[in-house]
Amino acid sequence: MTLTPILAALNPIAIHLGPLAVHWYGVIIATGVIIAVTLAVREGQRRGIKPDDIYDMILWALPAALIAARLYYVVFQWGYYSQHPGEIIAIWDGGIAIYGSLIGAGLVVFFFCRSRFIPVWLMLDVAAPTVILGQAIGRWGNFMNQEAFGRITSLSFLQGLHLPGWIINQMFINGAYRQPTYLYESMWDLMGFVVLMSLRHYPQLFKQGEVFLSYVMWYSLGRFFIEGMRTDSLMLLGVIRVSQLLSVVLFIGALIIWIYRRRQTQAPTDYLDGNPFRERAKLSN
Repeated sequence: MTLTPILAALNPIAIHLGPLAVHWYGVIIATGVIIAVTLAVREGQRRGIKPDDIYDMILWALPAALIAARLYYVVFQWGYYSQHPGEIIAIWDGGIAIYGSLIGAGLVVFFFCRSRFIPVWLMLDVAAPTVILGQAIGRWGNFMNQEAFGRITSLSFLQGLHLPGWIINQMFINGAYRQPTYLYESMWDLMGFVVLMSLRHYPQLFKQGEVFLSYVMWYSLGRFFIEGMRTDSLMLLGVIRVSQLLSVVLFIGALIIWIYRRRQTQAPTDYLDGNPFRERAKLSN
């Protein structure tokens, strides 16, 4: 027997500014980005990276991440968007893929760091914990839009998770209660943030770049299992969940890179006393 929720779903619109509707989805994503950038700037200064370098990088990385995230989603939903091209830019209704944003931002980080003579691995180590924290926050945008949910479940199951009533109520979607997979991923990402921040306190054990590689393995591991619970996965050939496939590739790839770099006699180590790459660039001019 299906139970009807007592309260209506939360309003996905935060505020109206004249004819403009500001969605909670955008507000939450923006909040995650601001917190992530703030923490990255603080850590970057400690590692010898100038705040202006991070701000300049963000000015390029954010648009690239947003565009790549939307393109990634649209490509794997082309059957729909080919018939509704006017909705391709409607990101305020959701439909951006985290893996797409990571690919877009990652390319910007690589080329930006090379142009500024900043070690790429160093920048990735600085960014990794803040990115996964931003992801943990951003998943609540999915909550407000009632998306990224899982299979049908029961009210008693959700109550057994000791969730507050407003979360349980929001998980009543299309006439049934749903698994809160957005919440599972948010909690996994939050735990990942704690783990990655802890790794920073042991520079004698972890070489430069290994915080980032740990992020890749942590996130892809959790995403693989959580993606299998979702009902809105992007599919390849109609049978393969794209995010699960990419999670496997990324996990194995990060592990291979970790092992390979550990076997190198001159593997880069972390440092806090400025940027030797920048000084080398000055000397070469």
